[in-house]
Amino acid sequence: MLRPAYRWRLPDPREIPEEAVALGRSLGLSERQVLLLAARGQGVETLAGWVGPAEGGLHDPALLPDAGIVVERVALARRRGERVLVFGDFDADGLTGLAVLSEALGDLGLEVEVHVPSRVADGHGLSRRAVEEAAARRCSLIFTVDCGTASGEEIAFAAGRGTDVIVTDHHHVPPELPPAVAVVNPQRPDSIYPDRHISGAGVAFKVAQLLLAATEAGASGGNSGHTRALELAELAAIGTVADVAPLVGENRAIVRLGLDRLRGRPRPGIAALLARAGVTPESVDVETLGYIVAPRLNAVGRLGDATVAARLLLTRDHEEAARLADELEAANSERRTLLGSALDEARAWLAAAALPGEEAIVTAVGPWSPGIIGLIAGRLAEEHGRPAVVVSTDVSPWRASARSAGGFDLALAFQACADLLERHGGHRDAAGCTLAPEAWEPFRRRLAGLAAALGPLDRLPTLSIDLVLPAAEVDYRLLRELAVLEPTGPGNSPPLVAITGLEVTRARLANGGHSQLTLRKGLEVLDAIAFDRPDIAPLLAVGDRLDVVARLASRSFGGYESLQLEVRDVAPGGAPPWAGLPASASAVVHGPVA
Repeated sequence: MLRPAYRWRLPDPREIPEEAVALGRSLGLSERQVLLLAARGQGVETLAGWVGPAEGGLHDPALLPDAGIVVERVALARRRGERVLVFGDFDADGLTGLAVLSEALGDLGLEVEVHVPSRVADGHGLSRRAVEEAAARRCSLIFTVDCGTASGEEIAFAAGRGTDVIVTDHHHVPPELPPAVAVVNPQRPDSIYPDRHISGAGVAFKVAQLLLAATEAGASGGNSGHTRALELAELAAIGTVADVAPLVGENRAIVRLGLDRLRGRPRPGIAALLARAGVTPESVDVETLGYIVAPRLNAVGRLGDATVAARLLLTRDHEEAARLADELEAANSERRTLLGSALDEARAWLAAAALPGEEAIVTAVGPWSPGIIGLIAGRLAEEHGRPAVVVSTDVSPWRASARSAGGFDLALAFQACADLLERHGGHRDAAGCTLAPEAWEPFRRRLAGLAAALGPLDRLPTLSIDLVLPAAEVDYRLLRELAVLEPTGPGNSPPLVAITGLEVTRARLANGGHSQLTLRKGLEVLDAIAFDRPDIAPLLAVGDRLDVVARLASRSFGGYESLQLEVRDVAPGGAPPWAGLPASASAVVHGPVA
């Protein structure tokens, strides 16, 4: 029987103030666009900023915690001619942030060394090995990127060797700050920075903006410090999307700036990576960064030495960029193969295990590479609708990675288990730790208890619908109007439209586990694809009336453009869930669109 697989959250009926409509009209917005933006929290005070130049969405970097200390310490380093080590985490957020700060510090005339830790040998955070390497390279100042807030012992070790550390990070802040010269983290309780949700690369970008603006000495090529800082947004945009940061506020501004740069004149490494993946620069969007660029930057660190990815981001040589892009492409292919087999093993482990507390969390333990356990955890959390923790027994001590679901705060949960862990860190939706084998079962039980204390999680996913429209109103004009929400992503999800009154003219299963549909609206037909929904096509017959929730897209084939529906869910036509369909009476929630 055909029924919705999701809860359909409909937008609340709302009246838009005439003042907002008039302002929207002056900005070139239709009334429907004003309505869409109002549902996303954009009113009279913020409309102009939303559609205005991206640069206007950037905050003053001087508001960052310890901003003044950073400026003074870097000025001292310049006077002394000090060498600086930039230590960046091994994921795409840390790597792009490392490239941002390395180039900014180099533009200021400092001699910069870079260090990317090994995911397997070092794990997350600053390590003693990196501190010793800094000393060996005669670096008296270390900048951390996308890490360091939880590295108090290692920073104290560095101080004991006469090496100063400046932390730039965005992860959960422990009760006691590390003994660094400066801790630039907008998550600090005493922070007055307007946006607490920027990524690690975003924090690095803001520090670069702070330092370059403070000197106005400019950068290579004669650009002003301000202009040069904005150029670095192409890197910060990749890190922001890769870290799944909410695309609102300053994150949205950074990504808009970065996309403009990437579509026009991407740096050699990114250009080579795009070419290797068959993507033209002018077509780059958020999905390109999230599904093409970021996985390739991450893959090499998951399997080996992430320094290769750092070199790709930093190189100005096109031939070297092409060689490095080939290495990243090969690593990504290998990563896909390893992940597939590891996922099968993890699912089999879950099917065979019957552990107390598994109704609240999902756990799997096995000899998998530490580089892919986060990916496994993410997939299991998605499949089971509850937090997932995956442990690698392939290293000593054991390594665990977790991904959240249902609003469970992993950073706070891991902090509550700190006495059982050797090291830990992360944020609300993703966290990791190292622990002794004998600590695993107590840790698992305590984590399960914390998750269970929140009560039962709602495992039926929700689709937040922006508009409900009859099929006749679905056209290219609507697609253009929906584009006002771009760039979309977490926190600003791609707009979904509930479309009523469609008729099925064709339904078949497509390769890869998808349902391919042809739907009639009046005298016209629309092509539709339901990705990862093989359950839909067998339930449909020619002539069936259908209501769908879909994302609109434009697809090019054979030189022709056509409108396509990317279907997320379906319901029998004429009796949509909001009309009280008995089989899915609980599948509708009325409320504001987030």
